Amino acid sequence: MNRRQLGTTGYDVTDVGLGTWNIGGDWGDVSEEEGRETIRTALDAGIDFIDTADVYGDGFSEQRIAEVLDEREVRDEVTVATKAGRRLDPHTAERYNYDNLSEHVDRSREYLGADTLELLQLHCPPTDAYYQPETFDALARLRDEGKVAHCGVSVERVEEALKAIEYPEVETVQIIFNMFRQRPAERFFEEAKRRDVGVIVRVPLASGLLTGKLSRDMEFPENDHRNFNIEGEAFDRGETFAGLPVDAGFDAVEELHGHVPERMTMAQMALRWILDHDAVSTVIPGSTNPDHVQANAAVSEMAPLSNQVHGAVRDIYEEYVFDDVHHRW
Repeated sequence: MNRRQLGTTGYDVTDVGLGTWNIGGDWGDVSEEEGRETIRTALDAGIDFIDTADVYGDGFSEQRIAEVLDEREVRDEVTVATKAGRRLDPHTAERYNYDNLSEHVDRSREYLGADTLELLQLHCPPTDAYYQPETFDALARLRDEGKVAHCGVSVERVEEALKAIEYPEVETVQIIFNMFRQRPAERFFEEAKRRDVGVIVRVPLASGLLTGKLSRDMEFPENDHRNFNIEGEAFDRGETFAGLPVDAGFDAVEELHGHVPERMTMAQMALRWILDHDAVSTVIPGSTNPDHVQANAAVSEMAPLSNQVHGAVRDIYEEYVFDDVHHRW
């Protein structure tokens, strides 16, 4: 697999990683063994960057990762990023302080079996937190104490990303970017490159829309966010189907079908489209289906998309997506 530098962290990671939100919750039920097998499949495919969070199954995802890393004896060969903050209740900006973050970090260290977390990311904090220097001072203190090696943020909005990278503690930004969420390339990527900030792309397949495998009448389990968060009832609406109204999303997908290159699936085209942006360090699709994990990893060595495909994607975005999505995130 191809590799890219993750900002100034010193980590050289595969450009396709593994996101483990699917393992930890909000996507239907997943057993412990299914979670472990997903991670094993990713490692076997050559993936060496795994992203998780303390709220993914309330530590379920972190624990499964630790089990497989120990089983395979590959801790020194795999970079694990986790996130903290979403366990705060209430989830308010002022609670993003050293005491709370330190408590969360200690639990993640225990669950991941790591003295030092390789990359700790604030987990989509409220916008006001980005204007609290004390929040980022807390990250620096955790780093100086040796509890974390490097720090980053996971954001909802481009403006939050731009504000976050003003703080020297922030070496990476995790952001939603896909064919239905193109604004980061317009507003954020150049500044990230200028500051040598690592860019981790999440929700690359728009909650499955960009796989081309979903149908308009599909019903999702009660504990799947594609059932309960369509309008942002549980968390930011942009996390589900990239914030796009579902019918508009399916209309856009129908148009995209005609532009999928031979020997690629639509999901692979969607991932390759992301990797064609050189500001991206790694993209972290999530799936518990071994075939999907392997197919995702294969995108790393596929050729870039043609200018014609990129142009078609932009035209479809402008016709079906722009008005509903572009200005919001």
